[in-house]
Amino acid sequence: MMDNKRIMILGGGIMQIPAIKSASEMGFRVHVTDINTEAPGIKYADTFAKVDLKDRDAIAEEALRLKNDGGLSAVFTAGTDFSASVALAAEKTQLAGTGYEVACRASNKALMRQTFYDAGVPSPQFRSVKDIETAKEAVKQIGVPLVFKPVDSMGARGVVKITDADDIKALKTAFENAVSSSLSGEVIIEEYMDGPEFSLDALVYDGEITICGFADRHIFFPPFFIEMGHTIPSLCQDDVYRNVTDVFKAGIKALGITNGAAKGDIKYSSKKGAMVGEIANRLSGGFMSGWTFPYSSGINLTAAAIRIAAGEAPGNLEPLYKRVSAERAAVSIPGVIASIEGEQEALSVEGIENVFIARSLGERVIFPMNNVQKCANCISCLENYDAAVQAAETAVRKLFFRLEPGDEDTRDFIYGSSWSWVPDAFTITDEKNLRTLKQSGMPDLSLETCCDWHGNNVGEAFSKLKIICSPSDDELDTDFWRCFLRGGIQGGVWAIDTKRDIVRNR
Repeated sequence: MMDNKRIMILGGGIMQIPAIKSASEMGFRVHVTDINTEAPGIKYADTFAKVDLKDRDAIAEEALRLKNDGGLSAVFTAGTDFSASVALAAEKTQLAGTGYEVACRASNKALMRQTFYDAGVPSPQFRSVKDIETAKEAVKQIGVPLVFKPVDSMGARGVVKITDADDIKALKTAFENAVSSSLSGEVIIEEYMDGPEFSLDALVYDGEITICGFADRHIFFPPFFIEMGHTIPSLCQDDVYRNVTDVFKAGIKALGITNGAAKGDIKYSSKKGAMVGEIANRLSGGFMSGWTFPYSSGINLTAAAIRIAAGEAPGNLEPLYKRVSAERAAVSIPGVIASIEGEQEALSVEGIENVFIARSLGERVIFPMNNVQKCANCISCLENYDAAVQAAETAVRKLFFRLEPGDEDTRDFIYGSSWSWVPDAFTITDEKNLRTLKQSGMPDLSLETCCDWHGNNVGEAFSKLKIICSPSDDELDTDFWRCFLRGGIQGGVWAIDTKRDIVRNR
């Protein structure tokens, strides 16, 4: 007998694990496709096939093979770039889905922007370019500040803000970075939108849109756009919420999404109100749809989206309760990871639900220029906003990525100019401390209020450093303070470890 209760899920990474587990719990046999044969979600699947998710035709062929060999009832993804691959596979196998043309409009930012422009959906001015000369003309037409981004990527890969139209070197670098992250070699240049940014998820069934998640996004480190976390639900005012959700819904309708999921990044501009950053035809990544929204609401959003992908109604989408969930990220200065410390301490923080370590021993890391280069994520769930935020931020501060001594990338971060866009971990302002540092003395850190990228104040950071490496007074020299103030705890420990390594190897 043919059993067609089988689902093909594109991607076996961390972001797809909630989909794999939910589908299995719903009674589906789960078939995962991924180019990575060591993807962590594979162990939760019933079967696996190595397929390049960028190869839409190969994905469609795999779906057809499954349909003809035991049946297939849904094709699905969450948190990946590959909603168009899903749509083509669903179309070829005559399964429920958005439709390939719709998914393409929601995957290609140039098509998306044109769709919004034609429909009157608030979004930034834009130009689509494929060479640097056309890019220069687009910059003149739009005016700064503006943003370069690849038309067909996610996770802020290749996305950079430009503020000087006459800086040809910066324009060329921005174009090259964006092109390198674009499968099609196409780049979009668009007006920069100021103001806060929000992440939204929605499910659409028979044309009815239900908002399923509205979070504050926390973006740092210009000229790049690094999300250091999000908090759900948002603290925005009611009028902002209405404007943002109205624009999100208008964008969904303009794209033509009538059945499926939609993920929106919506800015609230001080001058123009809500404007679409982008809308994708899938559930969000970044731990929102699979973790923070379910924690805050009690709704398994992924399971509801799978039902729609299988041609069924999503079920009840009313929140079972109202809690607050916060996700915060850990970043690293450049170098090679020698040890990863503090995971259990982070997990022991009250309210922490998950700690995800994204890097491994011996791996080379950099200060993130996109959202896939961060080192870890901590997720909390508590009854109120401030407590949830504090728990997630406290957990992140428990983690420590110790770097191998003597590494040239670490040295370049501290002493070179390649990373000048990254703010120093700490900036000393007290005049007495500044004089003391010039004389290689010990500053009075109680006089300083500066904090590093994770919220450690300078005194707390120095106390943690002393626990980690117990420096002698002789080791706290001018070089140490430069490394510590520039690179935070990591930089200071690296300086001590490097000195000791030199001594050992004499």
